[in-house]
Amino acid sequence: MEAKSMALMVIVVVAVAGMGEVKTAVAGLSAAQCKQERTLAENACKPVIYGKLPSPECCQRVRVTHLECVCPVITPQLAALIDLNRAIRLIEGCGRKVPRHYKCG
Repeated sequence: MEAKSMALMVIVVVAVAGMGEVKTAVAGLSAAQCKQERTLAENACKPVIYGKLPSPECCQRVRVTHLECVCPVITPQLAALIDLNRAIRLIEGCGRKVPRHYKCG
C-alpha cells in the first residue's frame, strides 16, 4: 500500500469515527487548525495501517477530531482505496457507534 493510501486509511478511520458527533460549533476552525487535527490523527493512528489495533491514543484522537476537518479531504476515489468495513470495525472497537448509510466526503 503506498504512503498516500496509508495516510488515507487513518483519515478515513478518524472520519468514520466522528460521524455521530457533527458539531456546528467547530465551523470556525481555520484551515491550519484542521490540518493540524488531521496530522495528529494520522500520527496517532499510523500503526492501524500496518494491521495493528488502534492504540488508546488513536482511539482518543478518533473521538476528538472534528468531522468537518476530515470529510472534505475524502473523495470517492480515495475512499475506494481502503476497506471501509475494516475501518468501521476499528472505530467500533474504540467504543464509537457508526450510523448506517452515513456519507463522508
